[in-house]
Amino acid sequence: QVQLVESGGGLVQAGGSLRLSCAASGRTFSRYTMGWFRQAPGKEREFVAAVKWNGVSTDYADSVKGRFTISRDNAKDTVYLQMNSLKPEDTAVYYCAAPGSSYDYPVKVYAYWGQGTQVTVSS
Repeated sequence: QVQLVESGGGLVQAGGSLRLSCAASGRTFSRYTMGWFRQAPGKEREFVAAVKWNGVSTDYADSVKGRFTISRDNAKDTVYLQMNSLKPEDTAVYYCAAPGSSYDYPVKVYAYWGQGTQVTVSS
């Protein structure tokens, strides 16, 4: 059974930084691309970033390019999202996600989701 558990959210002032973590369990982590998504109040969930199973390739939404960095540690079964220069519009619940298929990149369908962690950026 795949489980994804996010942590690291919180309240930060505009211009500040946060690092989100997502610990995965239930299968061989290093075979799967991992992604981060977010959902703001009243808005649809949107893609933020993804990292290929081997960590070599990454992809970002235009809105976060140059400010956010996704990375992974396959020895710890964990994916990270370093968020710098945060803006009030980054306020959202952030979700970690994983596909059902191994060695899939880019991912079309994410099958597994964490419970989410709240990020609030004050102006």
